[in-house]
Amino acid sequence: MTRREWVLRFCAEIGVEPPGDAEIAALLDLAATAAHGSERPAAPLACWAAGRSGRSATELGAIAEQIAPPTS
Repeated sequence: MTRREWVLRFCAEIGVEPPGDAEIAALLDLAATAAHGSERPAAPLACWAAGRSGRSATELGAIAEQIAPPTS
């Protein structure tokens, strides 16, 4: 089962609209920012918080970038 197939099935089971391609990309970017800016478990926890916030994945990604430590 592909990532897309799994997400579609999961969304159907929980009764939510699946993310579109742009939102998927933004969520994966958010997860990467959290995982690389902290410990890896920050990624799923950040995505959980994102889902509860009601804000767009793009907006949340920008916020995550602001709190991520600078790269050297």
